Amino acid sequence: MAKAIYLLFAAALIALIVLSPSSPRHHGHHRRLGFSGHVPIFDPLVSKMERYVEENALQDQNHTIDTEHDLVIANDVEEAQQYLSETGNLNITMRLVGIFPSLDVEPKDGFVSYDELKHWIVAQAVERMIYRTRKVMAENDRDGDRAISFREYLPQFSTEDIDRNEMGHEEAGWWKQQFDNADADRNGLLTFNELKDFLHPEDSSNDRIHKWLLTEKMQRMDHDHDGKLNFVEFLDNAYDVFKNYVEFETGRSGVPIAEEKFAELDVNKDKFLEAEELRPILHYLSPGELTYATYFTSFLIHEADDNKDGKLTLQEMLQHEDVFYNTVYESSSDDDSHDDHDEF
Repeated sequence: MAKAIYLLFAAALIALIVLSPSSPRHHGHHRRLGFSGHVPIFDPLVSKMERYVEENALQDQNHTIDTEHDLVIANDVEEAQQYLSETGNLNITMRLVGIFPSLDVEPKDGFVSYDELKHWIVAQAVERMIYRTRKVMAENDRDGDRAISFREYLPQFSTEDIDRNEMGHEEAGWWKQQFDNADADRNGLLTFNELKDFLHPEDSSNDRIHKWLLTEKMQRMDHDHDGKLNFVEFLDNAYDVFKNYVEFETGRSGVPIAEEKFAELDVNKDKFLEAEELRPILHYLSPGELTYATYFTSFLIHEADDNKDGKLTLQEMLQHEDVFYNTVYESSSDDDSHDDHDEF
């Protein structure tokens, strides 16, 4: 019975959130900053809800029972029922009132600062990355050694495919290179943290992964295929992305013009940008979940901070509750596409 109630809650909340931007103005911010498909979920209860929908379907298919998992679900159901009406609708006002004390922590002063909100949203993003890594590990660790080999993760590639080492997009050699980049200890297996880097390369601190991301970006922008960017290629492919993010960070007055930024990045002053020279703007060109979490924090503050004091009261959040919940994010069908190993 409890599971049925939670599933009703999940269905209602999915209908509330998925593909329902609150206004063209909000939607414009999402499109301009690339948030669509990558917006961190503000409410951890929503994450639990979508996971339950996914896991419940898998459990039905596999006909398995996990007592520990059922106990976790029961606790989630108890939490959800506090905010759920008899018709299965989420009381957003009550939910925000319940969440606010968890946001207002340092100091506990009746306001949610940028840093407090960022800490909360980044924590949700990290937790989601950890959850997804655990899920992929569980699905692919066929020998139970808590590590994944290339063959376990991508069994569709034969020995001949791997030996040919073809480097076209999503060819065996291309995947093997990304696998080897994430394999920090070079033992041919991905541990949990190495797998997390593999699945979320933009959020990795692995230098080999960073170099690969830079090379991949360079190849897409380098129209004359000379291995570097001239000013026109930089202007057409990289500058607008950089400019949009910096405008959001600092306002229009804080953005250097294209010529200035090109000259700053061109360390060897040869009038071209090599892949390594793009490293200072890599987080703009290839933003990860943690970068999106940071910008999403700025977006929420910008939209809900009526008196522009840089922090949020509970009343301001309640006045703009749609901003926190009516947000475009990856639907479950998008998540399924990731499971087909197309993360890059």
